[in-house]
Amino acid sequence: MRNHSSLLRTCWVIVATLCLSADSNCSIAADALDRLDLDKLRQLKVAVETLKTDRQPVTRTSEFTDYRACLHVHSFLSHDSNGTVEEIVKAAKEVGVRVLMFTNHPAADYDFFTDGHRGLIDGVLLIPGAETTGLLSFPTASVKDKLGSEPQAFVDAVQPNGGMSFLCHLEERMDWELTGLTGSEIYNTHADFKDEARFIRVLRDPLALMLKLGPALREYPQGVFAALQNYPADYLKKWDAMCAVKPHTGVSANDAHHNQGLKATIEEDGNLRIDDGLGEKVALIDPEKLPLIKPLLLGKKAGDVVFDLDLDPYARSLHHVSTHLLMKDLTEANVRDALQNGRAYVAFDWIADPTGFLFQLETDGNNYEMGSELPFISGMTLHAAAPLPGSFRLIRNGVEVARDLGRSGEFPVQEPGIYRVEVWLNLEGEPRIWILSNPIYIREPESK
Repeated sequence: MRNHSSLLRTCWVIVATLCLSADSNCSIAADALDRLDLDKLRQLKVAVETLKTDRQPVTRTSEFTDYRACLHVHSFLSHDSNGTVEEIVKAAKEVGVRVLMFTNHPAADYDFFTDGHRGLIDGVLLIPGAETTGLLSFPTASVKDKLGSEPQAFVDAVQPNGGMSFLCHLEERMDWELTGLTGSEIYNTHADFKDEARFIRVLRDPLALMLKLGPALREYPQGVFAALQNYPADYLKKWDAMCAVKPHTGVSANDAHHNQGLKATIEEDGNLRIDDGLGEKVALIDPEKLPLIKPLLLGKKAGDVVFDLDLDPYARSLHHVSTHLLMKDLTEANVRDALQNGRAYVAFDWIADPTGFLFQLETDGNNYEMGSELPFISGMTLHAAAPLPGSFRLIRNGVEVARDLGRSGEFPVQEPGIYRVEVWLNLEGEPRIWILSNPIYIREPESK
């Protein structure tokens, strides 16, 4: 998550200064953060582990291989991250990510394209880019002289020779209309956080938060991270409207920074120093002025850590969601080709590995992948399949028109439209979105 400082940083300061001094018997409302209930998190972990035993491979009838990619990743080149390339690549390998598309915030002292992270490192492909002007941009040459341009001018500058731009943080710009975009985020981790009004309200009751979040994070770290995930209805509505104008590739945004945390350390003078996730001091507490925190310091000495909360290490963020690309092999040219042609789908990998998912159009004995555009003829069938049984929901022009249950879905095409598929799984009685395909565009046939 990015460093949304005015809200979250303030909340962490409040947590740091109050949670250690408030009444330890305070309670949290039972319905404030239902998904963070320890029993529910335990049951969720069991359910996720059980899904692994039910997984069956899907046979893909095409030349493409499914590669996991993460877009919207920040490193030390951004002002709001300390992440090293070594740390991020290690995390990517840990969770099976093969492509990292960096989107560092530009600055005057470096060129995000020429100085950015690029190349194949230990089996992980790195591609430089930037988050700027409301866009995730991946040019094929330096555009430093265009920084600060209006959004449309920046898209125009990035676009030549296979450059790509994706609309990002749609919650802040639902009314934008730009030409030349490659696509748009259809899920963003940070936006998911901002949509959690109850979670934000609980941050104002700091000790209650720590009593609930601390144990949950220690035992079920990925479940805590995933607790914020909801169906991105507003993002999808905007994306469907964009696709009605021209094809736009939908991608997920990890918004990975590894910058959200809280650490309390005893200083030489006995005070308690509170650092945020970037190691910056946000508070200094004098235990003599807050006697209720003294029991926490018993038996501890200068340099000891009293509390350490790490919310978003890269492995956790990258495992949460990713954009799967259908490519012939692992090269930057193939990454760009897949994204520009819509051969991609978004999946919440923390739930289950979706590798092998397919959504194809079958017509005249041929199969066409996501992103394809064909004129409507009779006899067309849309086919979807996944490694786990679920609910396959067929969306046409932004509206659900059919549903199928099982490991696959078969949908005869009755009329032209923009078709995409969602796959939902049931986790402990709660339906959760798992996979979001890119569309197949079936056009009105040309009149003779």
